[in-house]
Amino acid sequence: MKSSPRFSLALFAGDLASVLVAFNLVAIARGLTVLESPIFWPLLVPAFFLTAALALIEGYSPRTDLLSLEYTSQHLIAVFAAALGTLLVTHVVITSGFTLQQSRLVSTLGFLIVTPLGLASRRLLALRRTAVRRDHSVIFVGDEAAAWAFGAECIRVGFERPILNATLDEAAATPERPALAELVSRIESGAFHAEAIVLRESARDLPAGLPDRLVQLHFAGVPTYTLELFHEVVWRKIPLYRINPAWLFQGGFQLAREPIFERLKRISDLLLALVVLVGSAPFLALAALAIVIDDRGPIFFRQSRIGRHRQPFTLFKLRTMRVAEGGARYTAPGDKRITRVGAFLRASRLDELPQLWNVLKGDMSMIGPRAEWDVLVRDYEAQIPCYHFRHLVRPGITGWAQINYPYGASLGDTLRKLEYDLYYIRHYSFRLDASITLKTIHVMLFGKGSR
Repeated sequence: MKSSPRFSLALFAGDLASVLVAFNLVAIARGLTVLESPIFWPLLVPAFFLTAALALIEGYSPRTDLLSLEYTSQHLIAVFAAALGTLLVTHVVITSGFTLQQSRLVSTLGFLIVTPLGLASRRLLALRRTAVRRDHSVIFVGDEAAAWAFGAECIRVGFERPILNATLDEAAATPERPALAELVSRIESGAFHAEAIVLRESARDLPAGLPDRLVQLHFAGVPTYTLELFHEVVWRKIPLYRINPAWLFQGGFQLAREPIFERLKRISDLLLALVVLVGSAPFLALAALAIVIDDRGPIFFRQSRIGRHRQPFTLFKLRTMRVAEGGARYTAPGDKRITRVGAFLRASRLDELPQLWNVLKGDMSMIGPRAEWDVLVRDYEAQIPCYHFRHLVRPGITGWAQINYPYGASLGDTLRKLEYDLYYIRHYSFRLDASITLKTIHVMLFGKGSR
């Protein structure tokens, strides 16, 4: 939405101040320093990890709802990750001569104090920004059908800004649907406040002189987006109506530019899968025992799924449902086939752990589009022309669609999730993977997302 570098900088400065205050309070209380000689340079380590973790959950983005409970829980996870990173560097990587090494308690208590300070500063800044921009509207320029569809999509994704529909045709303008040129004049004079302008079609359709005025507004803080760009920048997905066979040849694909990342991703997949698999072995053993005791059935669920380049593979999960002949394609809400143990395994995502074996084999990645049943893939590819694009990368245990879209069983749900999968493929990067990792922890703890 509206570019707000000052808002982002204020959030960043608040976090740095929180680290400075919190760690010095603890250091003074522990006798490591005095008020007249505060610690500064050693705090660059926790400050780096904290700001990096918060950036990964979009904690500095004006688009993020900093007042929501969901953000608060993600913030706590990010602070925990920052604390682990700080402890690792200060007590393992750096061998000696570092102030924070004198007591692990300093780092631990420092982050405990940073958490409420950071959340409080964010809340104050967000409340102030919300009060100032409460009446700022998003102007949508398009025909009535497109405006209705845009409004419906705003409701579906939880986008709460006021929407004002506008037209390019001044002769057809009404009080409810004013002309864009008139609105631009009012914005320029300060009589109307807008958050952004969204064009259903390209700027080539604009009347003469209007594009230059929109450029001026853009640099004044009121950006203009095409509808496609609005989907990608604000909602973080790719609208399917713009997808065609030439889509892959457009610029901006990280997948084509970062072959090194692909290799590093595979190495990190192997290391992480091995560590988690070994660490979770006791839980897997207990889960297997519980499954057998519960209904005497097999421990593992096996199914043919489609992977990278449409290669089939056998996916492994802990069995959470009773063995039945035939069976529905999807798991319905409250499905009676789910066992008592299975309900817990599904809610906690522990049933996914055997997929780590698929990661070690190279069938899957830790992060990527969901691996779908081969039968469903054939159906989807017959009905969705661009569905095969999602097979450009390895499927993952978690992914961008899984954390952004709730569980859905219909063709419409598949279309929605594909929009997020295509965004992941287009923006394939370490930063996006790291962001997904932190948000996946939130999903596991609070039960949101795809199953």
